[in-house]
Amino acid sequence: LVATDFSNCAGNAMDYAMGIAQLMSAQVVVIHAIGSTEGINNNTYSALYIEDYYKNKRQALAEWAATYSVKKGFGTVSVTTLCDIGTVKSVICNYLEANPVELLVMGTMGSTGIAGIFGTNAHTMVENTKTPTLIIPLGSKFSMKPVITLATDFTTHLSEKDVNGLNELIAASGASGLNVLTILEGPEWKKNPSGEEAFVKLIPGVPIDFKYINEDNTIEGILAFIQANSTDILCLVKHHHNIIYRIFNRSTVNQVMNRSIKAVLVLHE
Repeated sequence: LVATDFSNCAGNAMDYAMGIAQLMSAQVVVIHAIGSTEGINNNTYSALYIEDYYKNKRQALAEWAATYSVKKGFGTVSVTTLCDIGTVKSVICNYLEANPVELLVMGTMGSTGIAGIFGTNAHTMVENTKTPTLIIPLGSKFSMKPVITLATDFTTHLSEKDVNGLNELIAASGASGLNVLTILEGPEWKKNPSGEEAFVKLIPGVPIDFKYINEDNTIEGILAFIQANSTDILCLVKHHHNIIYRIFNRSTVNQVMNRSIKAVLVLHE
């Protein structure tokens, strides 16, 4: 499922999603949210002609999606489109509840340092869904054999759906292995043999390179590693805390999403 607002960010995310779909023989659904008052503000359209406005929006979405279907290598990918009325959050969540979606793809400017309770649409969806969500910063391009890094502190347990999805992505892309990154804060240095053993069982048959970095700032450690090790896709596990925690604490996932120049795949407990 690819969310679009017709921006350059959305276009870049669509390119990325088409590459994944072609690699994994998956279908793509492109979705666009029409605001509930869109088309009737400022007397541009009266309520009498709103259906024409919706029709034009649906046509524009179909034409936008078609420009990606004709690109070289994407001709075999099935692409459908859907316009619905409501907020981005409500439109996407309604679709996710009614349809089996393996991956939600959204574009973002990236490296903006955006803070605040509400954040961007991408942040909102990460907070409000447990569907694996791939956030594509503007400028991040799909690689046929991506280098994949999963950052973890070994305290979270991935959902079965997300484990299956990660295994499928690694297998389909022919990735040579998986980096599992742990940032150790403070002077104490210790590995986690039991955590490593659990990951080997979750991702069978894939060479896993466990990396431990001593860094006082987890965010800085993760960003430095993915830059230095040519990571294409960074996987992070989202903790689903309550609303009070979300207001007063900027999670690692949100902070990395704000600053990463690489694609971020958000998995869930």
